[in-house]
Amino acid sequence: MADDSIAVVDLDRCQPDRCNYECANFCPPNRTGEECIVTLEERHDDPDLYDGGPEQISISEELCLGETCGICVEKCPFDAIEIINLPSELTDDPVHRYGENAFALYGLPIPESGTVTGLLGPNGIGKSTAVHALAGEMIPNLGQYDTDPDWETVLDRYRGTALQNYLERLTDDAVTVARKPQYIDRIPDQFDGKTRQLLAGTDERGVVDDLIDRLSIRPVIDQPIDTLSGGELQRVALAATLARDADFYFLDEITPYLDIGQRVTAARLVRELADEEDRSMLVVEHDLAVLDLLADRIHVAYGEPGAYGVITDPKSVRNGINEYLQGYLDNENMRIRPNEITFEEHAPRESVTGTPLVEYPDLSKSYGEGEFSLDVEGGTIYKSEVLGVVGPNGIGKSTLAKLFAGSLEPDSGDVDFRLDIAYKPQYVEVDQPMRVDTFLSSITDDFGTSFWNTEIAKPLQLERIMEQQLTDLSGGERQRVAIAACLSKDADLYLLDEPSAHLDVEQRVQATSAIRRYAENHDATAMVIDHDIYMIDLLADRLMVFDGEPADHGHASKPQDMRSGMNDFLADLNITFRRDERTGRPRINKPESQLDREQKRAGEYYYAP
Repeated sequence: MADDSIAVVDLDRCQPDRCNYECANFCPPNRTGEECIVTLEERHDDPDLYDGGPEQISISEELCLGETCGICVEKCPFDAIEIINLPSELTDDPVHRYGENAFALYGLPIPESGTVTGLLGPNGIGKSTAVHALAGEMIPNLGQYDTDPDWETVLDRYRGTALQNYLERLTDDAVTVARKPQYIDRIPDQFDGKTRQLLAGTDERGVVDDLIDRLSIRPVIDQPIDTLSGGELQRVALAATLARDADFYFLDEITPYLDIGQRVTAARLVRELADEEDRSMLVVEHDLAVLDLLADRIHVAYGEPGAYGVITDPKSVRNGINEYLQGYLDNENMRIRPNEITFEEHAPRESVTGTPLVEYPDLSKSYGEGEFSLDVEGGTIYKSEVLGVVGPNGIGKSTLAKLFAGSLEPDSGDVDFRLDIAYKPQYVEVDQPMRVDTFLSSITDDFGTSFWNTEIAKPLQLERIMEQQLTDLSGGERQRVAIAACLSKDADLYLLDEPSAHLDVEQRVQATSAIRRYAENHDATAMVIDHDIYMIDLLADRLMVFDGEPADHGHASKPQDMRSGMNDFLADLNITFRRDERTGRPRINKPESQLDREQKRAGEYYYAP
């Protein structure tokens, strides 16, 4: 194989007990007597030298003919093999490779004191590997996975580069690290106690009380951790991380389950710690508007998820995000996506004024005296429209979804829609010991058809997880399966609560496109609750805005056009957006900037017309 190619075997998909080793039997080098594709047991005498089962396969990258052949890829019945041509620009060895036929990472972000560095890229591309290396939790093997790595070799590799100073401090134990985990829903499994106890154990800088107030988590300070919502857990995790006294802060996704106001607050706290304390911050984030607001520079990560990842040199925030959206990296001369992601100046379709799907009256719902209450203005949902729903956390959006779905009864008003409603809840709970393909085929007879594969499976990237158990899926994988399950039902109204959670940028765009295209092609009506402005901007025809006092009372306005709705919503948050002149994407204005003040005076919070 050429030096710029790698062979990758997905050991989770390789199932030798269910095949006849078609990959080995049809491999041209094997048929000439070479041992290009053999079992792991045949390749290695010692089981300690390899991961996986002894009957699973190993591919010799020295003997493999590369993508010019690709027979093994085509013959494998479980899509377990990838032969990949690497970008020609990758002349150096990888920073780290996990083993034979395993994931390889090229490049590292560069931490810098007083700087917020963003890391933007798909899941499974090596971002966590990079962080493990920068945190000193692993020694990069520089691609030599069959030898024990050492820091001296790593330092030699990076001598004379921007990383030299940081790595020297790291090896001298002069760098301390604080980390916010990606999946905050796992925190209750790791800590058994109340919120106050968890935060007290992290208050190394004496700032926990201030963080509690600014992140609005004082109401839950005496609650057990396992009773908190996703948004509350996210804010507690952020407070616990920022309270640490560290040189290097790694923040893995600060926005899931947070509303827009909370996201802006989180971004400002990160920004302040870098500016005022001269700390180094590395933020992995998929909300582009927030990344745009808080980062000084970004590294773009690209490649093939699960196979290899490349982390670029740092770019300006604006250029990096714009290049990512257009799918072409200028300095690298690399196309990372076949199509550009574009944003419309107005709602993607003209505001719907056609045939009503349902007209609903004023509604109210209270959870008891002194508990949360919601009142809803009556309105109309039209056929073939996508209705976006926005508002702070704890304001009643999920309550409305449950009222519409029929899982809650209102105290006043009639919601007997006599509609078939497909509902994806906010939190995706999975407890069924069932394969993904079995689960989805039980929902629709269209499963596996060319139509279903094109409209749902492919855009939601389900092909490679079909044979996995539901209980083994990551948060993002569960989310994509849940969206697919919702869209696969035959319904009058598709109701999706926070479909963007745990999805990377690419997955969010693809999920948005899938929802949008399904609505357009089937004259279907969808109602989407989400906090991601990009997703709402790409998706919605009209908007329903919630306001009120979180956890106390909420009010839902009747659906209105996008501009009016976003102006109402953002004015309440005191946030203004503008359109990037190059791509049309929404961007948060810096607070008190000239444009921020001008738009507020004009009452145009979403974007100036």
